[in-house]
Amino acid sequence: MVLSYLRSVTGKKLYSFKLAYIHLLVFIISTLGIYFAYISGNFGGREYWEFPPFFAVLIIAGWILFLINFISSLSSFRNQPVYIWMWMTGIIFFLFTYLESYLWVIPYFRKNLIGDLLIQWKSNGSMVGSWNMLIYGSSIFLMEKISGNKETSQSSIAFILYFTGLFNLMFNWGHHIYTLPTAPYVQYISYAVSMTELFIIGRIIFNWKKTLDTAQKNLHILSYRLLLSADIWVFLTLALAILMSIPGINVYTHGTHITVAHTMGATIGINSFILLATITDNSEDNCSNLLHYHKIINKGIWISNISLLIFWCSLIGAGIKKAIWQTAEVQNSFSMMMQELKPYFIVFMAAGISLAIGLFCIIFPLMKMKISCIFKK
Repeated sequence: MVLSYLRSVTGKKLYSFKLAYIHLLVFIISTLGIYFAYISGNFGGREYWEFPPFFAVLIIAGWILFLINFISSLSSFRNQPVYIWMWMTGIIFFLFTYLESYLWVIPYFRKNLIGDLLIQWKSNGSMVGSWNMLIYGSSIFLMEKISGNKETSQSSIAFILYFTGLFNLMFNWGHHIYTLPTAPYVQYISYAVSMTELFIIGRIIFNWKKTLDTAQKNLHILSYRLLLSADIWVFLTLALAILMSIPGINVYTHGTHITVAHTMGATIGINSFILLATITDNSEDNCSNLLHYHKIINKGIWISNISLLIFWCSLIGAGIKKAIWQTAEVQNSFSMMMQELKPYFIVFMAAGISLAIGLFCIIFPLMKMKISCIFKK
């Protein structure tokens, strides 16, 4: 979607479609290879990247091709809208943080246990901020396209929000390592940076009336409905993230399902809905028969949001129960505590199945329509 929108911004073809196809091919090969490694029990990586490090080389190569294509497709960096800077920041920082997450293959870093853990959490925390830049940049482009107001992406507030996000990308990771015996200033800076997210929360609350007015005008646009869903989840996820960043609360939430709830709210509620909004927008532009699927996609949006809320709350509930257990003076066994969480996991599973059905109602019509468009061409 970044490459597709980039063509709209520049009004020109991509620097190289061949590079884009090679980029896609490299990702397909690495993805299939990683799945095969998991299925065959061939592990060798670290947290989140449990596959053998060889596949990381392919992933890095794909992102380098992406960066070359992106920068070469731009004629100039002057007077560019905020989403161009967000996309470029996202690509560069992903490459940097992904390479950083593999420093453990060098014995110097691997032998220092605390330093190794610090780098691992720092790189993974910042990496999330990197691909968020790509996704949020796409959402700003889409909002500009729907509103027809090109000034918003060039405004001071847009760049203030961008630098707030960039600042968080670089330093917000620190709240993950409160429990590590690191220098206190690292924790103080991390806490201060995490609190800058209050500015974003405050802005959402301040603009809620304007958001409602805009929604009334644009609710008939499917891509806008998906963006509105993401906006609600931005608020909920940010509120939870800010609470988790407070050291006194983090002591209880760290290592519980509350962290998983935060991740799922961000990954599904924000990122997936924004990506689906951009794909829907692309489909509305290029395929004329989307109107036939409005009803089922709308149902999918409702089912997905309600199911995700139940899914999210069940994880928070399980997290609170585990937090009480891990801070209790007298603890029963871990297996007994997990047995007590069973009702939450049953709700979690049921909500997950319902969420999958809701997302299928959105994704299947889009795939069906895209395939029919390709064959018509």
